[in-house]
Amino acid sequence: MDFTWSAKKRYLVLENGKVFEGFAFGAEAAAVGEVVFATNMSGFTETVTDPGYEGQIVVQTFPLIGNTGVNPAHFESNVSRGAVVKGYIVREWCQSPSHFTCMGTLDTFFMESGVPGLWGIDTRALTKLLRSEGALRGALTDDPAGVDMEALKAYDIGDAVSRVSVTEPAQYPAENAQYKVALWDFGMKSSTIKSLNRRGCDVTAVPYHWTAEQVLALQPDGVLLSNGPGDPAQYQGIADEVKKLLDTDIAVFGCGLGHQLLAMANGGATEKLPYGHRGGCSVKDLGAGRTLITHQNHGYAVAMDALPRGAKASYVNADDGTCEGLDYEDGSFSAQFAPEACWTPHGEGNLFDRFVSIMQRRAA
Repeated sequence: MDFTWSAKKRYLVLENGKVFEGFAFGAEAAAVGEVVFATNMSGFTETVTDPGYEGQIVVQTFPLIGNTGVNPAHFESNVSRGAVVKGYIVREWCQSPSHFTCMGTLDTFFMESGVPGLWGIDTRALTKLLRSEGALRGALTDDPAGVDMEALKAYDIGDAVSRVSVTEPAQYPAENAQYKVALWDFGMKSSTIKSLNRRGCDVTAVPYHWTAEQVLALQPDGVLLSNGPGDPAQYQGIADEVKKLLDTDIAVFGCGLGHQLLAMANGGATEKLPYGHRGGCSVKDLGAGRTLITHQNHGYAVAMDALPRGAKASYVNADDGTCEGLDYEDGSFSAQFAPEACWTPHGEGNLFDRFVSIMQRRAA
C-alpha cells in the first residue's frame, strides 16, 4: 500500500525508555497520557468519545481502523471537544472510509478535536509489552529527544471525573415517560441515556459533586450511578454520599465506575488491574449459567476477596475471575461492563429492564 500521503514521522515514548516510531495523523499536537489497549474490532467512534478514556492514549489491537468513518450519532460523550482520548494509536488507519452512515474521516475528526494519532507501528508488540508490564505512561511526540522523562514518569490522570461530568443538571426527556431517573454523572455515555429513554424514563443528569440530598430532592424513582474514568479510591467522598441513598427505598443501579462506588458505599474495596479490561470481554452470568461477550473500559475492579457486605457476585470475568457484577440484599445491583453493549441475542439490556421493574414495584 502506498503510504506517501502520510509520511511525517511521529513517536510514542514510554516511561520505561522504549520508543515506537511511526507516522502522524490527526492533530498536529503532542500528548501525554496512560497508554492502554482496547480489543474491540468495531465501534472505534464510540471508543474515542467514551468519557471513560479521559487521560489515556488508546492502542487498538485490531489492525485496520476508520474504514466506516465517523458519525456524530455514535458519539458517547456530551463533552463539546468531541474526542475524549489524549491520543490514538493504530496499525493502519483508513484514509477513504466507505459506509452509508459515514459523515467524515477519523483523521479530520481528530484534527477538529485536537487529538494526535500515530499509525504504522507494531501494535501487537506494543500490546504484548503492556500485557507484561501493565499500563504505562507515554508521550506522543514528533520530537522524541525533547520528551521530559521525569515529567512523563510523574504524569497522573488526577481527578478525571471532574473533567467529564456535567457542571449543571441536564434534562433528557423520554416520550410517554413513566419514570424519573437521576443519572449521577461520573462520565456517562450517551448510549446509557438512550437505553433509559427507550424504556420510558425521563433522565436528569446531575454533577458528580452533588450530595445525596440534592439528588433525592429531584424525587426520582431511581438513581443510576454512571460509568467513568479514574481510580475509584479517589472518590470515597462520592461513595459516602451514595451510601445515604441506601437508607431510602429508592432503586439504585451502578454501571462501571458506578458499580465500584456502590461497592465502596457498602464497605467493599477496589483494586488496580495490571492492564485493565477494554473492548470485548467474556463474562460469566452466574445466575443463568451462560457466557456473555461484553464491552468494557476500566482499569480497576471490585476486589473479590473484599466484597461488600450484603452482596453476592452475579457476574465474573471469564478470563481472570474478577468481579463483573453484584446483587445486594436491599435490591440494588451493579455491573462492571456496559449493559447496553453486550453481544448476545438479546443484549444485556435486561439489566435496564430490571432497573425499570424495581422502580415500577416500588412506585406501586
